[in-house]
Amino acid sequence: MRYPLRSLRRAFGVSATTLAFAATALAVQAETRVTYKSASAGTAYYQMGVELSEAIRQGTDDAIILTLEESQGSVQNVMEVMARQGNYVFTAPPALVEQARAGEGPFAERQHPRFQDIRGLFPIPSITMHFVIASDDGVADVSALEGKHVLIGRGTYGAREAARYLELFGLADKVRVADASIGSGPDALKNGQIDAFVTASSFPTPNVIETAASMPVTLVSLTDEQIELTGSTRQTIPGGTYPGVDQDVETTSLPVIVYTSSHMDDDTAYTLTKTFWERREAMSDETAWWNSITPEMLNHMTGELHPGALRYYDEAGIDVPDHLR
Repeated sequence: MRYPLRSLRRAFGVSATTLAFAATALAVQAETRVTYKSASAGTAYYQMGVELSEAIRQGTDDAIILTLEESQGSVQNVMEVMARQGNYVFTAPPALVEQARAGEGPFAERQHPRFQDIRGLFPIPSITMHFVIASDDGVADVSALEGKHVLIGRGTYGAREAARYLELFGLADKVRVADASIGSGPDALKNGQIDAFVTASSFPTPNVIETAASMPVTLVSLTDEQIELTGSTRQTIPGGTYPGVDQDVETTSLPVIVYTSSHMDDDTAYTLTKTFWERREAMSDETAWWNSITPEMLNHMTGELHPGALRYYDEAGIDVPDHLR
């Protein structure tokens, strides 16, 4: 016997609106939302977040959605672990996470047990030091900065490192430091207002590409001894990364890792990590800075890997340092 749809609805007390609401609720439940906090809008690292968000969405068929939030920097990202619940993901240098767990540095006055819950997922492009000189030599040693008017910026990691390096290499009294923000560096170099600028970002960094496309530039390459003196991580910028710079440039960098906490479930951490590595090549086809990512960069991570991420690395046969297990 056939029953009219209206009769069925009446019999079971289910309206079309209720059915639609139930279907929507099931769709929402099937979708995992993750908050991703990295940097302020307009920066390279915010753009990476946009690209990563799209890669995760595509790679999981919309099963995981990354929602980007602006940030004032890595310290804020780590601090928010104290209050965030659920699927919170953030970027930070490993050394900063180590300070948080130890209650040192910017966390000395704000220690919290939840810092012990921080867990690693995967690396993203490192913050790389660039010393850019108006010259057509392509690559030069650090002595090329002598007598130059150099813009290093202020209040940033790059500015602090640049000032430290000038001291370490005996150049502090041999250069004239410009008092301006790093954002004005490319235009000031093009206009002849300065002779060089220092910037720290992933490579290829947009402001160096922009400058090298309109005028000859030279990048400073450090010696093994100078890199060791800085105590920072070695970074090679491959020749051809920037117009007119055909040789490899040896410099330093600050590793950056994507972290979460133990409050994220294992399956979500596993899927995020797996999707990142499986989509990395496609991302690098769109933006070259993803080319620098290798599994060996896990060696820079501190603390522990999230168990879900570790499961992926073990399945993929990727060597994981013992201290991360």
